Amino acid sequence: MEIIYSLNEIDTISEQIIDHLQNKIVLFDAKMGAGKTTLIKALLKKLGVNETTSSPTFSIVNEYKKDNGEHFYHFDLYRLNSEEEAYDFGIEEYLFSGNWCFIEWPKKAPNLLPENHNLISIEILSNENRKLTIK
Repeated sequence: MEIIYSLNEIDTISEQIIDHLQNKIVLFDAKMGAGKTTLIKALLKKLGVNETTSSPTFSIVNEYKKDNGEHFYHFDLYRLNSEEEAYDFGIEEYLFSGNWCFIEWPKKAPNLLPENHNLISIEILSNENRKLTIK
């Protein structure tokens, strides 16, 4: 699936993306500044997360909960120096929890990620427009 969108359409396309996802592990591949975190925030909002969301750049993972107790995890692996660091913070427990996991910079831990996942690639077309591909 491919979508070309402007940043002001992100809330609208997030629903289309959720409808197209085949599992709850979602990897995001894009250059710095392409809008990975912005898209993840929109997806979390569409999935019913009401609390304020932010980039987990320094914490590596942020956890969010809905009122019904459902958990969501947002990872930013950019600062990892090795896959062992991901083991150290218990990435496997998150990935195999059955909860939604949104992962930025997945190439930092390729051997740890489950085979069954969705990959969202974002290409910058202009300051306002992006091309999104879901595999």
